[in-house]
Amino acid sequence: MVQIVDLTLRDAHQSLIATRFKTEDMIPILDKIDRAGFYAIEMWGGATFDVMIRYLKEDPWERLRIIRERVRKPKLMMLLRGQNLVGYRHYPDDVVEKFVEAAYNNGIDIFRVFDALNDVRNMKTSIKKAKSLGAIVQGTLVYTISPVHTIEHYLKVAEELVALEVDHITIKDMSGILDPYTGYNLVKALKEHFKIPVDVHSHFTGGLAVATYIKVVEAGADFIDTAISPLAFGTSHPGVQTIYYALPPEHRPNLDMEAIREISEYLGKVLFAKYKELLDIRVFMPDPNVLEHQIPGGMISNFIAQLKQIGAEDKLKEVLEEVRRVREDLGWPPLVTPASQIVGAQAVLNVLYGRYQVVAKETVNYVKGLYGRPPAPIKPEVVEMVLKGDKPITVRPADLLEPMYEKCRKEVLEKGFYSKEEDVLTYCLFPDVAQEFFKSRIKVPVVKQVERDLWDDILGY
Repeated sequence: MVQIVDLTLRDAHQSLIATRFKTEDMIPILDKIDRAGFYAIEMWGGATFDVMIRYLKEDPWERLRIIRERVRKPKLMMLLRGQNLVGYRHYPDDVVEKFVEAAYNNGIDIFRVFDALNDVRNMKTSIKKAKSLGAIVQGTLVYTISPVHTIEHYLKVAEELVALEVDHITIKDMSGILDPYTGYNLVKALKEHFKIPVDVHSHFTGGLAVATYIKVVEAGADFIDTAISPLAFGTSHPGVQTIYYALPPEHRPNLDMEAIREISEYLGKVLFAKYKELLDIRVFMPDPNVLEHQIPGGMISNFIAQLKQIGAEDKLKEVLEEVRRVREDLGWPPLVTPASQIVGAQAVLNVLYGRYQVVAKETVNYVKGLYGRPPAPIKPEVVEMVLKGDKPITVRPADLLEPMYEKCRKEVLEKGFYSKEEDVLTYCLFPDVAQEFFKSRIKVPVVKQVERDLWDDILGY
């Protein structure tokens, strides 16, 4: 029997409504999520931290505590970008360790740790710290397709993760390109080589994920990641209701389908009542083209917006073709944050101004090795064009960073923003955005009595 990791409160709304689902709208369904029968719920990390303080003006730490108070049966999981934590650059080890400890103390049970380049050096500090606290750690394989990303390649990365004593291996298919038979073979190989629980995470972007989940369960996957409709499918994940009935009885998870039905009904009402302007039919439509170009939907929409701003919409096809060439030049990085932004920006510059005639700062840092070790060597001629005689680093990127936690703590105290120790971490990660958030922060008490009223109001009872 496979177990379910539910993504409704994190990756699902990140994929479909730009991470804008508010904590107040999560509260009415938390008791139902608690009894639905999920192994775990991923409800923190990824883009949620940035979006909450930047746009929602909510405290991410408060959301974590609210959910922890109301959800006790399933484990709480967060997505952690290795040395990037929940940001977009590497942070020094002291910040990484403090962040992992604070997340654990506030209620995170499982840390799903990944690195955009599958460079395990960038995952080591957070994995070791989480393990020392007694947390469950999922070591993650970021899945992509390229000449170097073979099953043997993934087994080598998994071997490094197993050596760090991770509890599970997760296959993270962020673009929805993992086909059923490759998924079957990869899960089978991981199970045979390492005898370790395997979790498969896939998006429905390419329309493959339901079939892929059926095959990976046959291969022995212990967990699969789903979402609750209507925050499912499209660029999100397979709907748990669909997966439940697609699986043969002997593999079906032990779920409370009535609780899930009630959650689904609520989500449908609240999405149209409060988030209608964020609903775009295009993100709900499978895109089989992603199986060819492997570019996530959000990345394409960014290309369209950027090219439109400069009157170069007619260059989109050239940019999409250039993405593949830049990926090859740069050692086939998976198209996930921040590598996707680096590859995408450089592809646009190459099309507009000639190949590597204008080089983004992030591309320079990538070629320098400051993001980590690429899956394959960067082409020597590209290294020369980008670095102009400078040499790439050979050490772990974070080894070059000075400790910063105590400096941040001093600044937060001096500026008068300190209300709790977690504020220091928020400031460390996003100093400029954090200051604006702290200035606008207003304490709004969460009153339990309103939960039923909100539920009734949304459903029209």
